[in-house]
Amino acid sequence: MTHASSSSREEVLRRVRAALADVPREQTPRDVPVPRDYDLVHAERTPAQTADLLAEHLADYRAHVHRTDEAGLPGTVARLLAEHGTRSAVVPDGLPEEWLTALTGVELLRDAADLTPRRLDEVDSVVTGCALAIAETGTLVLDGSAAQGRRRITLVPDHHICVVRAPEQVVGSVPQAMPRLDPTRPLTWISGPSATSDIELDRVEGVHGPRRLDVVIVTSS
Repeated sequence: MTHASSSSREEVLRRVRAALADVPREQTPRDVPVPRDYDLVHAERTPAQTADLLAEHLADYRAHVHRTDEAGLPGTVARLLAEHGTRSAVVPDGLPEEWLTALTGVELLRDAADLTPRRLDEVDSVVTGCALAIAETGTLVLDGSAAQGRRRITLVPDHHICVVRAPEQVVGSVPQAMPRLDPTRPLTWISGPSATSDIELDRVEGVHGPRRLDVVIVTSS
C-alpha cells in the first residue's frame, strides 16, 4: 500500500469516527430508522397508462408483450407455447390450473425438489406469474411464491412466459414497489430476456437466463 492510499484510508476512517462520536457503542443501524424522502410517484398516470408504459419499456428490452383478458389467457399461453415449438414446459406447483386448460401436446412438469438443473436444461419453456411489475423500468419481480416457483425454473429453460395482472400487479416506480416486496424472499428482477455483450459490444442472448421472454399482461374486466 502506498503512502497516499494509506493517508486516504486514515482520512476516511477519521471522518467515520467523527460522524459516530455521539452514537452509543451498543446501538445498531436497525435501532434508529432513517427517514427517506424518495418521490414515490414520478408522474400522474391512470392504471391503463401505467400498464401501457410497462408494455412499452418491456418491448424496449426486447421482451415480447401480449395483451389479453382473463378469458383469453389460457388460449394465449397455449398459442405462445405452440409458436415456440414447446414440447415440454415446467410450471410452479401453485400455478392456477385454468391458465393451462387450452394446452395440447405439451408435457407439463411440476416444480419439485428433484427437478435438477440438468433436467431443466432439457425443458423447452417455463410458465409463471410474478409478484409485481414496474412500469418505469420495464421490470418483472418474482419472489418464489406459489405461482412463481423456485428461481432456477425461470433461469434454465430457454423460454419464459410470465403473466402479469393489471392493474393490481403493476406499479409505476421502484419506490412504489419496495414496500410491497418481502425482503426475506428470494427476489428475482427481470428486465427483458437474458443478454450480455462481449468486448466488441456484440449482444449475446440466453447466456444466464431465457433467450426469449413473453410477457402476458392480463387486464381485469
